[in-house]
Amino acid sequence: MTNIAVVGAGLIGKRHVAAIKVADGVGLSCIVDPSQGGRAFAQTCGVPHFQSIGDMLSDVRTDGVIIATPNQMHVENTLECVAAAIPCLVEKPIATDAQSARGLVEAAHAAGLPLLVGHHRRHNPLIQKAHEVIAQGRLGRVTAVQAQCWLMKPDDYFDVEWRREKGAGPVYLNLIHDIDLLQYLCGDISSVHAMESNAARGNEVEDTAVILLRFASGALGTVSVSDTVVAPWSWELTARENPAYPATTQACYWIGGTESSLSLPNMSLWQQQKRSWWEPISETKLVFDFQDPLVRQVEHFAAVIGGKELPLVSGSDGLKALEVIEAIKTSAASGATVSAM
Repeated sequence: MTNIAVVGAGLIGKRHVAAIKVADGVGLSCIVDPSQGGRAFAQTCGVPHFQSIGDMLSDVRTDGVIIATPNQMHVENTLECVAAAIPCLVEKPIATDAQSARGLVEAAHAAGLPLLVGHHRRHNPLIQKAHEVIAQGRLGRVTAVQAQCWLMKPDDYFDVEWRREKGAGPVYLNLIHDIDLLQYLCGDISSVHAMESNAARGNEVEDTAVILLRFASGALGTVSVSDTVVAPWSWELTARENPAYPATTQACYWIGGTESSLSLPNMSLWQQQKRSWWEPISETKLVFDFQDPLVRQVEHFAAVIGGKELPLVSGSDGLKALEVIEAIKTSAASGATVSAM
C-alpha cells in the first residue's frame, strides 16, 4: 500500500481524496489544511489532520504528497516536501511564474525525487488513444489546431479572494490544461500572440482571452478561453470526466491534418478516400475506455513512487506548459508576439 497525503482540502483536494479512496494499492495518510473545514473533512475521512506541512512532517511519514493548495502556495509547499525527501504531485499550474517553477524542478532533480504535475487529462484513455492515432501518422502532417474553452463560473465562485487575484483567472486555471494537451498531442508551441479582457467582471484577472499559436512543427492554432460564457464548448462539459458537470455531445478541440482530422473529446476521425473538398467525407468514431483520469493519475503516482513507472507528466512538462501561459500573459500585456520556448 502506498500512502499519500493531500495538502489542501478545497474542491480539487477533495477530488484527489475521492480518487485515492477507490484507487488500487493507494491509501490516504492524512489531510493538511489550516481551516476548520479541513479538520472536519479529515474527520469524515477517518485520517489525521494537520494545519501545516511542518506539523505533518513531525508526526507522520507518508510515501507521497499531493499539493492541492492555491496556486500562489504551490512552490513553497512543494519545496517543503522536497526538503523532506517526499515525492510530490503538485496541482497545475506548477507555479505562478516560470522562474519559480524552474527552481522547483531543479530542486526536485537535485534531490533525486520524482515531481509530477496534475495535468490529469493526459491520463484519460481518450487522450492516450488520440496521442496514439496522431503518433501513428493517421492524420498526416498536422497543419491546423483549434481549441475552445468557454464556460460560465457562477458569481459565488469568486467569493474566494485568491480567485480574483493575479495568478488565478481562466488562462492560469483552465487554459493551462488545454495548452498541456495541445503540446502533448501536437508538439511544442514556439510562439504566441494573445489578447485578453476583464470587461465582464472587472476583477484583477482576465475573464476572456484569445490566442494565436505557432507550433515548432510549423502548424498554427487558435485558442479562445472565457469563464463568462454560457456554452457547451469546454473540456469540462464534453469529456465526461467529472460528474459535477453536465455532459454534452459537443467537441472542443479540432486537430487538422493532411490525411484526416480529429475532433475531441468525441473522438471523431474525418477522412476521404480521395482528398478533395468535392469528394465525400466520412466520420469514424474511435473506440476508447472510460476510466476516471484522477484515479488513473493517483495510481500512476504510486507506481512512480515505487519505481515501476516514469512520470507521464513531469515537473518539466508542467514548466513547459507554464512557459506558454506566461508567454500568453506577456503577449496580452504588450501586444507583441512572444516566444514560448
